[in-house]
Amino acid sequence: LAKHSNGSQLIMCLFFLTGNICRSPIAEAVFRKMATDAGVVDKWRIDSAATSTYEIGNPPDHRGQACMKKHGVPMRHVARQVTKEDFMSFDYILCMDESNLSDLKKKANSVKNSKAKIELLGSYDPEKQLIIKDPYYGHEEDFENVYEQCVRCCKVFLENNS
Repeated sequence: LAKHSNGSQLIMCLFFLTGNICRSPIAEAVFRKMATDAGVVDKWRIDSAATSTYEIGNPPDHRGQACMKKHGVPMRHVARQVTKEDFMSFDYILCMDESNLSDLKKKANSVKNSKAKIELLGSYDPEKQLIIKDPYYGHEEDFENVYEQCVRCCKVFLENNS
């Protein structure tokens, strides 16, 4: 675990997706707000990243930003690609679907000192919706569904790690 400036352990959590402009920045923003509201945000390093290079440097999708604004969740993110260092420094890498999971596991196998626990964020969903569906080609309500799933999953994940 990384060290906080005060010497305590930081829990590192990376949310992961193909492009890093829809689901993963929503999950990152939801989790950061939850950790902040619970008074534990300083125990975490929270980020999100992508497998692809398509969206590097871009802000989150405007529909996702509008959804977060509606729910009063601050969102400040610029898409970036996952690095080998991420597998060595993050404790958890949480992804949204099976194709991300298999991509991540392949990448992790090529990193010598990978320590990240790679799992589906949906595995924490009390409603047992394992996959968080990509809203990119959908409508506002699809972003709303992603938000609601992320809230349920992040709440359980935070409770399990507090």
